[in-house]
Amino acid sequence: MAGTFGERRKQLLRHLLRNKSGATIDELTRVLGVTRTAVRQQLAALMRDGMVAPASTRPTGGRPEQLFVLTDEGKEAFPRHYSWFAQLLVEAVAKEHGVAGLRVRLGRIAAAVVEQLRQPVADVSRRQKIERLALLMDELGYDARTSNDFGGLPTIEADNCVFHELAMKHPEICHFDLALLSGFTGSKTELHECMARGGTVCRFRFTPRA
Repeated sequence: MAGTFGERRKQLLRHLLRNKSGATIDELTRVLGVTRTAVRQQLAALMRDGMVAPASTRPTGGRPEQLFVLTDEGKEAFPRHYSWFAQLLVEAVAKEHGVAGLRVRLGRIAAAVVEQLRQPVADVSRRQKIERLALLMDELGYDARTSNDFGGLPTIEADNCVFHELAMKHPEICHFDLALLSGFTGSKTELHECMARGGTVCRFRFTPRA
């Protein structure tokens, strides 16, 4: 039963993906080959999860029919191989410019990101910048938090490396994180532990620049 429910859910989402203006309950009933009650149950679950939302109504000459559409979150439920595309780009740059060239370009990208983020944190302390950075990383999916090392220096620990698969094949990717964290905080940043190298977390340590 659970497998059937999951397959119907996929069919419903796929139909809405292909019909951008939306679909009615009657239309989904015909497409899925189930009852109106079953469709309502599916829609209720998907709306609760934020993947589907009611849209406009369609005039019928009688009572208007309610349309349902995919939300942005619902669209993201479909596979998008960003990591595969990123790997192709990294491999192309490394092949053309070598590992050193790749590191230079990653550093430039990090510098551009820092420039975009610099203004809100320009007049705060280094530790406050580190705390702000941990929050930003957490929002990006790193599952990050601040801590202190044995010497009392601030650190950021991340349990989920968003570049993990890519970093496993191209350790140079970690240079982007280091350049970004260093530029954002104005600190010397060291990667003391790395999940791509067998660590349990990614641990970044910050020390004042000389």
